[in-house]
Amino acid sequence: MARVYNFSAGPAVLPEEVLREAQEDLMDYKGCGMSVMEMSHRSRMFDDIIKSAEKDFRELVGVPDNYRVLFLQGGGCMQFAQVPMNLMNKHHKADYIITGNWAKRAWNEAKIYGDAVAVASSEDKNFTYIPDCSDLPIDDDADYVYICENNTIYGTEYFQLPNTKGKLLVADVSSCFLSRPIDVTRYGMFWGGVQKNVGPAGLVIAVIRDDLITDDVYPGTPTMLKYKTQADKNSLYNTPNCWSIYICGLVFKWLKKIGGLEEMNKRNEKKAKVLYDYLDQSKMFKGTVRKQDRSLMNVPFVTGDKDLDAKFVAESAAAGFENLKGHRTVGGMRASIYNAMPYEGVAKLVDFMEDFEKKNLK
Repeated sequence: MARVYNFSAGPAVLPEEVLREAQEDLMDYKGCGMSVMEMSHRSRMFDDIIKSAEKDFRELVGVPDNYRVLFLQGGGCMQFAQVPMNLMNKHHKADYIITGNWAKRAWNEAKIYGDAVAVASSEDKNFTYIPDCSDLPIDDDADYVYICENNTIYGTEYFQLPNTKGKLLVADVSSCFLSRPIDVTRYGMFWGGVQKNVGPAGLVIAVIRDDLITDDVYPGTPTMLKYKTQADKNSLYNTPNCWSIYICGLVFKWLKKIGGLEEMNKRNEKKAKVLYDYLDQSKMFKGTVRKQDRSLMNVPFVTGDKDLDAKFVAESAAAGFENLKGHRTVGGMRASIYNAMPYEGVAKLVDFMEDFEKKNLK
């Protein structure tokens, strides 16, 4: 069958060019007689794969020499614990800005390891906006300030980083990973689960400033969960997620080929605009997020009628638009329009929505 337009929030759509190259190499990677899924992570062949992936990532993002790039397992939920285990190490206190489910879960996890303080939240309006972060009550003893930069479920995104008043900024960038340029030096650390914008599930890429990688960690932190363990072994302390690293490496090369993160940002803004412009004039569909905080990656919308929402989800799936059902805490629909979603897919979705509206508007 033909490929569908996959609007899943993750695991998400990958570039077709990358999938074809992986398919070509699947049985015999570059003439070595085996798949990447079969080769030793200690082999010269895989050493070339992981080193090339890191080199391309550094060039894409502009990672300075005093930051390490780590390929980690455990997914985002592991980072909810690993961050405080490693970084809440001076005053055992950290400030969290709660803008959605994942930020809240990270905050609750951090409470196990120290004094995690919620200094701002948008829960009062079901996380439909980003709080004013220009003058937050940042604690003098905070070891870091933590944000989730793009909130997958609720469709909000930081377009201006918080004023941390000199404190270390740590960010979960999973849903906006490699979608636009960033200034790495604004962060002490950022990390992203790759399954939304970069590769297959099962891998986190973390970028951490050198001086933050120490043995001064929470007592009892497992060896495997110390950033220093992974940094000292160049992400090869144990067998890493070799296949995901390989696919991510292909995605990095694809991004470089199309013009890097500047070009990707232009494409993402164009895709988001066509969908948001339609939602703003529609008499049936409404966006759920305050305009200035709308994510370029995740677009939640509703009709206001649960039965009509269900009908739309069913009919859109039959028409080849998959995974548009919204998260249960928001309801309605959500279109995740990550890097690999072509403009054509969003434009055709809007055409379908217009037709659905004409047929169902009372």
